[in-house]
Amino acid sequence: MSPNPPSPPNPPPPAPQRVVVRGVALEVRSITPPAAARERAPIVFLHEGLGSVRMWRQRGQLWPQALCHATGRVGWLYSRQGYGQSDPIPDVRGAGRHGPDYMHQHAWTVLPALLQALGIQRPPLLVGHSDGATIALLYAARHPVAGVVALAPHVFVEDIALRAIAAAREAYLHGDLRARLQRYHADVDNAFWQWNDVWLSPAFRTFDIRADCARIRAPLLLVQGEQDEYGTLAQLDAIAAQVPHARRCVLPHCGHSPHRDQPDALLAACVDFIAAVP
Repeated sequence: MSPNPPSPPNPPPPAPQRVVVRGVALEVRSITPPAAARERAPIVFLHEGLGSVRMWRQRGQLWPQALCHATGRVGWLYSRQGYGQSDPIPDVRGAGRHGPDYMHQHAWTVLPALLQALGIQRPPLLVGHSDGATIALLYAARHPVAGVVALAPHVFVEDIALRAIAAAREAYLHGDLRARLQRYHADVDNAFWQWNDVWLSPAFRTFDIRADCARIRAPLLLVQGEQDEYGTLAQLDAIAAQVPHARRCVLPHCGHSPHRDQPDALLAACVDFIAAVP
């Protein structure tokens, strides 16, 4: 949900692949390193609240590509409905507006159907950022996974997040945020308002998935920047209290997007964690 999207890639990326899941065409991108070991669990990447396939970029390249090459694993990226080049959400600010359980619905309904559509039969290794990290945790609470890397996850609502999201709304309405995000989304208003409206709704204040996290048995790596503008380390503390075996990685000089602020340090931490995954 970072309001600072990366610079657009140059040259432009290839045309996206699309896969239909529950009647919705989603943008997907696959990564197959030359030395990929197909018997290993594939890595599935879940983007942030304003993200998309292309917004995983850093230094002009997809950060997930570096992780897949370093670990010898096949990777899959996708854009959720309304993001990137995926189909938009009809009437996103009316009848199609998200409810407080929108991440639960995606984790427990859409993501299993997507994995099936992609032909992923073995438990995947999930790498999620922000909203994507929350979705990954919810999925792991109900489904088998090889492991989870949660970057800047949200398991309950903090005032710091709401202040930052309200500031993003002002930047979108009165600043240049809309123009910067438009490079990454076919329908930028669909992408922005589906996220901003639900987070700033009164009903979302009670969002809390700590009890769900207690059911996670898979290996878990929690990552957060010390200068995260959308959350405090209380998020990691809350998850660790429910999942005692979780590993923590707190990155200095890092905001809400570790793959953009500290890509090398994050890569090293993820490679070390994945090497220990059974």
